[in-house]
Amino acid sequence: MSDGRRIALGEALAGNRFDLLVIGGGINGAGIARDAAMRGLTVALAEQGDFASGTSSKSSKLVHGGLRYLENYEFALVLEASRERDHLRRHLAPHLVHPMPFVFPIFRGDPVGRLRLSAGLWVYDGLSAFRNIARHRSWGRQTTLRHEPALRADGLRGAMHYYDCWTDDARLTLETIQSAAAAGAVACNYVGVTDLLRDGDRLCGARVVDRVSGATFTITARQIVNATGPWLDRVRRLDDPAAAPVLRLTKGAHIVVPRARVGNRNAIVLRAPRDGRVMFAIPWEDQTLVGTTDTDYDARPEDVAADAADVRYLLEAVNASFPAARLEEGDVIGAYAGLRPLVAPAPTEDEAPSETSREEEIFESPSGLLSLGGGKLTTYRRVAERVVDRVAERLATFEPGRRFAACRTGEVPLPGARVDAPDRGGFGGFAKRMRARAAALDDGLVRHLLYRYGIAAVEVVDRLGAAPDAGRRVVAGLPYRRIEVTRAAESEMAATLDDVLRRRVPISFRAEDGGAEAAADVGRLVADALGWSAEEATRAVERYRAGVADERRRRLHPPAAPIASRRRA
Repeated sequence: MSDGRRIALGEALAGNRFDLLVIGGGINGAGIARDAAMRGLTVALAEQGDFASGTSSKSSKLVHGGLRYLENYEFALVLEASRERDHLRRHLAPHLVHPMPFVFPIFRGDPVGRLRLSAGLWVYDGLSAFRNIARHRSWGRQTTLRHEPALRADGLRGAMHYYDCWTDDARLTLETIQSAAAAGAVACNYVGVTDLLRDGDRLCGARVVDRVSGATFTITARQIVNATGPWLDRVRRLDDPAAAPVLRLTKGAHIVVPRARVGNRNAIVLRAPRDGRVMFAIPWEDQTLVGTTDTDYDARPEDVAADAADVRYLLEAVNASFPAARLEEGDVIGAYAGLRPLVAPAPTEDEAPSETSREEEIFESPSGLLSLGGGKLTTYRRVAERVVDRVAERLATFEPGRRFAACRTGEVPLPGARVDAPDRGGFGGFAKRMRARAAALDDGLVRHLLYRYGIAAVEVVDRLGAAPDAGRRVVAGLPYRRIEVTRAAESEMAATLDDVLRRRVPISFRAEDGGAEAAADVGRLVADALGWSAEEATRAVERYRAGVADERRRRLHPPAAPIASRRRA
């Protein structure tokens, strides 16, 4: 984002009184801002880092109905998640949410046998009104090995085949932010809240600092929503220093490994040999994403990282199901970790991390601060609707004659799949238009651009034609092009190389060197777009490479506490 653009956003944030200030630019904050703006509220959104830089870019990249939640009898959550998954896939974001086949192997001695798993999948299909991509199927041993020949044969009794969906979580968040801005919200990253302001016994705004320029200013608002995820309790203490914590943070780590070494053709459900936890090996082009862990976490949220113990635990799981893989620490291409901001169970309940509910809860303080705990990527839109309903109720008490529009986020697709676009319901026409503009485009590049930008892919292709060098890959072997870097800086509010290489163009954990070599070229492109000097570009590259080196170092060192005392089934 250029200095001029940041200045304009800062002036808009400081120069208006808003109905709603949303603190936090992850998927929940983005969804709340979008919903509120579309209902006619004036909305400001302040994110202390980059959009989706916390939990919302560090998930398993799945939009799913929550099959595992059936074990805890969370039927309402599974019902809502199944409906939202299908709505995102069919209508709201078909360019970002894609069907993915899953295979759930059943081995001799597993805690969940074929009959119980089959019953669960019938319930799973039923809760989605049998509108899933396809109904589940039961495979015998030979059929399973025919579809997944690298899977461990010893003890294999068969498998269940079903569907969920895959997404780019950071782009889903970004498009939601862009949609909120198109509806009138003023959203800015790198704006951190340092204090909450009062008018009598009610909150009336926040003092913030622009972490790019160092400027401080005030945002005034009638209502404030705290949607900061793992930082929820920290913001609550700005309102009330004595506020008791309401979150239980659990850490989810993932690793990226070569898919050819694993050999999985579909997404595979794994069980960790150490404690039986369910996780996934998910195909990601030529790589496999393995995760996730689930351990309690009590350090600073900004310090979370995948460590050596996490890596070993995940490698054990994938090697147990794919014995020929023989993966070791040196085979790991990349790793990342995020935190689940779960609502803590009652003090009398002794739940393992995996058993803690993923359902959201809204906390309201005496001063009017609304804080959102829990929630999951798949159901963000419905969670936002409930939060904005509460905000509208509160605003109506201050302005009795004021009326707000009904929620429309379930009707209006995200920008890459606009409802007024031609060829609604498919992108075949856009693929033809893209090839007509640039005959040299191959099917892989067309698919890549459509699955990242939707209808905006045509604009990207036009720019490729105007500057052929812009179509060069950022890193050999990965599909991301230099034009995507430029676009991220010019029109996707990227302000640092981390924003570009970790979220807009996620190379940091998909390139073997973390994108360190490409950082100089990326730095030049970003500098041209943002007007950085040569010295600023050099410092940005050095900071990025130092971050990659630190990430690699932490991945090779064990945590302070032994893994056995930290991880529970």
